[in-house]
Amino acid sequence: MQVDKTTLQDLSIFHSEEEQSVFHLLNFTQTNGGREYLRYLLATPLQSIDAIQDTQKTIQHLQHLAHQLPQTITNGTIMVIDKFYETAVDSYPTNPNIINSFFYRIFSAPDYSITKYSVEHFISFIKDMDVLAKVLQQANDSKLLQTWAEKIDYLLRKNAIQRFIDFEKNKKLSQQEALAIGSFLRTDFKRETFELLDIYCKLDAYLSLATACGKYQFTFPTIELSSQPYIVAEGVYHLLLTTPVSYDVTLNEHTNFLFLTGANMAGKSTFIKSIGIALYLAHLGMGVPATKMQISLFDGLLSNIQVADNIVKGESYFFNEVQRIKGTIEKISDGKNWLILIDELFKGTNVQDAMKCSITVIEGLRKLNNALFVLSTHLYEIGEGLSKHSNIDFRYFETQVANDQLLFSYQLKKGISTDRLGYLILKREGVVQMLEKL
Repeated sequence: MQVDKTTLQDLSIFHSEEEQSVFHLLNFTQTNGGREYLRYLLATPLQSIDAIQDTQKTIQHLQHLAHQLPQTITNGTIMVIDKFYETAVDSYPTNPNIINSFFYRIFSAPDYSITKYSVEHFISFIKDMDVLAKVLQQANDSKLLQTWAEKIDYLLRKNAIQRFIDFEKNKKLSQQEALAIGSFLRTDFKRETFELLDIYCKLDAYLSLATACGKYQFTFPTIELSSQPYIVAEGVYHLLLTTPVSYDVTLNEHTNFLFLTGANMAGKSTFIKSIGIALYLAHLGMGVPATKMQISLFDGLLSNIQVADNIVKGESYFFNEVQRIKGTIEKISDGKNWLILIDELFKGTNVQDAMKCSITVIEGLRKLNNALFVLSTHLYEIGEGLSKHSNIDFRYFETQVANDQLLFSYQLKKGISTDRLGYLILKREGVVQMLEKL
């Protein structure tokens, strides 16, 4: 599924303040490499149903197998092994024996200490990877886990490695054993070691996704190929909120345009992002924040939520809004399946101009049956003229006023909101009173 940097930012998949990102919420990795691979996974939506379903199976298996996996491999273990290969040491004796090993320990004491310490960690790592391969072999319908299990087994076949696996637990290494193993690792097993480390870090990233799906009780969606895009979601919610409200959403070839109105702070932006995040996670092979979700495979997801001006280029907010819409139209004219999210179209110009521009854009976009649209606007006046189109679903967020206080139910209702509450918010926050005292 195609997605651009702007959309990833709009949906907070990544965020300059990391704690406000989806990445942060899903990050349960234990290693630096796992963390970076998780970042890659979240930035790389999958392109086929087979890939999505295999990732779903991978995550589901890891949820069940996690308690069987070795727990002693840590980020410290990986850092020790990495540092061992990065550190220059004096040449080891060609055939370590009691005498030359003794002299190496005396005259190259720091190098011997690094070697022995690293070798001990490596043996522990190898033993755990052997256990890990046997556990992963149980997941016989996950292509990814089977591939890793087979690769680990292949890399551990060398006789010397098998001997390390058979070492007794907490076996004290002799000086010559430490040097012989250290020499073997540096000259004969470096590539294999980094392949094993790479597999473990990737596994760490997928374990993070499995942990997140379990912790947040995500549901795995059903995805199928369809010539017409569709979304049927029950109980979908915004996963970054502490106490979110859930919604039911249905978009298909008959109703492919959701026209959303409501007052400021009523929940429009949150709702739009909820749909976008859920669809995006589904295309990562993840579970989604919903009680049930059925979707078609989408070719792309684009948003128009947080457009900004560009002072350096001399581009206004409105100009960049136009450019974003133009780019969107160019992309979705390819006949492929898209989801388009637009929050407050044409905020950067006056009301009359915005109404005319918005009607023109909506009238054009709604004709594209290969795309689904969710659009919010303050311009409720344009809704009446669009009501003649059967493929537009009009929804609004209800707001009530009691004693000059706003009451938000965050409930999505059918129809168009005519609420104008900007002045009331200004007054409620004391701004009107402050201005009167100037």
